[in-house]
Amino acid sequence: MHIQDETPEQRAQVHALNRAAFGRDDEADLVERLRADGLVRLSLVAQDDDAIVGHILFTDLPTQVDGRAVRAVALAPMAVDPQRQSAGVGTALVRAGLACLARDGVEAVIVLGHPAYYPRFGFSAQLAAKLASPFPGEAFMALELAAGALRGEAGQVRYPATFGIDEAV
Repeated sequence: MHIQDETPEQRAQVHALNRAAFGRDDEADLVERLRADGLVRLSLVAQDDDAIVGHILFTDLPTQVDGRAVRAVALAPMAVDPQRQSAGVGTALVRAGLACLARDGVEAVIVLGHPAYYPRFGFSAQLAAKLASPFPGEAFMALELAAGALRGEAGQVRYPATFGIDEAV
């Protein structure tokens, strides 16, 4: 298995993978809408032979702390072939994605995800708690790729309309 940038030729496989991993069309359709709106910062696939067994998407996410803009992205969605879950595919995708984003100067990553999974990469609900968002609770987490990027008293994230999220906070 190797991790690489997604190519246009792989989009149909990525769509099918997201549908299979989540058991519905919502996430697969979200990926298509985010692409169409030009919001994708990074899209990686895990490939084993000719099969796409994992996908992770990072999109630009307008974020401010104490009135200062932070170069942040949202991690959403991440999908792993149901036959390959719990085999390290997701871990490899997250690690590769975070490394690429850090090299590209992204300062922070925000995720709405499983609170038992994402902290292993350094994501913290406590760090995200100061960021006003539509998502209260421990599943809303943040990770600084640049030390102090989210330092401050209060901040806010604004999910683009493409996400279909009610922004009332």
